[in-house]
Amino acid sequence: MFDGSVFTRRGVVRTGAGLAVAVPAIRHARAQGATLRMRVYSDINSLDPAHVVTGETDGVIAYALYPRLISYTPGESWTWYLDAAEAIEQTDPLHVSFRLKPGIRWSNGFGDLTTDDVKFSFERIADPVTQSEYRGDWAALDHVEVIDALSGVIVLKEPFAPLFTTTLPWIAGCIVSRKAVEGVGGAFSTEPPAVAGPYALGSWTPKQKIVLARNPDYFGTAPAYDTIEMLPISDDKAAEIAFQAGEIDYTLVSTSSIPVLKANPIADSTLIVRPSETYYWIGMNTAHPLFEDIRIRQAVQYAIDVDEILEAAFFGVTPRATGIIAEGLIGHRPANLIAGPDLDKARGLLAEAGVPDGFKCTLSVLSQTDRITACQIIQAQLARIGIEVEILTYDSGAYWSLGVEADGEFWKDLQLMFLRYTSAPDPFWATQWFVCDQVGVYNWERVCNKEFDELNAEAAREVDSAKRQAMYETMQNLMEQSGAYVFVTYEATAAISRSSIVPAATPNNRALLADFKPA
Repeated sequence: MFDGSVFTRRGVVRTGAGLAVAVPAIRHARAQGATLRMRVYSDINSLDPAHVVTGETDGVIAYALYPRLISYTPGESWTWYLDAAEAIEQTDPLHVSFRLKPGIRWSNGFGDLTTDDVKFSFERIADPVTQSEYRGDWAALDHVEVIDALSGVIVLKEPFAPLFTTTLPWIAGCIVSRKAVEGVGGAFSTEPPAVAGPYALGSWTPKQKIVLARNPDYFGTAPAYDTIEMLPISDDKAAEIAFQAGEIDYTLVSTSSIPVLKANPIADSTLIVRPSETYYWIGMNTAHPLFEDIRIRQAVQYAIDVDEILEAAFFGVTPRATGIIAEGLIGHRPANLIAGPDLDKARGLLAEAGVPDGFKCTLSVLSQTDRITACQIIQAQLARIGIEVEILTYDSGAYWSLGVEADGEFWKDLQLMFLRYTSAPDPFWATQWFVCDQVGVYNWERVCNKEFDELNAEAAREVDSAKRQAMYETMQNLMEQSGAYVFVTYEATAAISRSSIVPAATPNNRALLADFKPA
């Protein structure tokens, strides 16, 4: 369980029908001319806010390139401050009025940021034609009304509970330049046509180094570091070695390293451990012939001993997951429907499905030490009921294309998967990836349940916490009852930082680059 001396519960700024109280931006006097060197999990996939792939790389970088009306405040509480907005007020459940700060300038000669850019950015993500992975964040959006160049109103079709907790202050809230994006045909990937955040993309050597350079035209207080050098290192253990060798100043580390780094601290460094909304699970592709039969999937569920996985791969540091919504959030489920392994039940289900002697299958996983260890435990557990598992490891670029139909037909070969998704402080951010519209995007199990979809939409509209709690519990029950999921754990996020820097991050340790500064 979590050590209370290390972790603290996170509060969330909640909005009523009136003004959402903002926390002032935390800015400090900035030292000039320095370079921050840090590790990221993967190379760049997309820096278009409509199509960000990985939160730890694309998301962290995009957050530094683009402004938002409001942005997360670094620290251990989920609060926000006014960013591009000079003022913002929810006047009723369907209307949010805002006024932009004057003089926010786009790079590359695209002029000042206007309300029309806000309208374009939000409506672009909401538009089904864009096929944005984040369209669920703006599912309730009707339109953005432009009053003048600096004033506007976000008009909703229905109340939307996550608006101020996860939509506006995170990826879907990033604002892009209409003129710049339309100038490149309406879409881009790794080359932003214009930015207005504290940093710009300075240079990029694929699979080697990403360099962010301070944006000289940034409207806010200049960030501390002239440049940020980011090294794509997918394996946590390799990143720890790079830190000890002096190649980087900051990195997230594996959960299994937490007790080791506590017992044997690295000199001149600080270990920062926080709880997280990130969740791990074992998924099964229900469209693959091997896993079409629910009895096969249920046999896997009954064969898995999650506690054994946690001890071997996560060193007992993290709790057993009861679903995809972490402890401390609305919707956290008190218990799993399947309490523990039952090998006799698993063998009986295989016999009923006509495969009493088991079968061969593959288990796909991102090539990271802890996850591979977990998969080796799963491999041994399934062997007990006659299922012979081959573990397939992938680097981040290949891995995140496996279940995406737009990237080819790899999804047809997916069988078992060991998956990890990051999340945010509202439960909607966990559940939205498993709706029918996400089949072939982030819903790699390809489970389409209309009841789940209806509850997901209803829970996002509901402002009564108790009612939302019941809805999200039911949704996670439906997931487990499909047989396609075995919930494993909620991640404790840990980072190590040089004592010479003061890192800045959200409560789940996601780096906020503009707020890093020298000690």
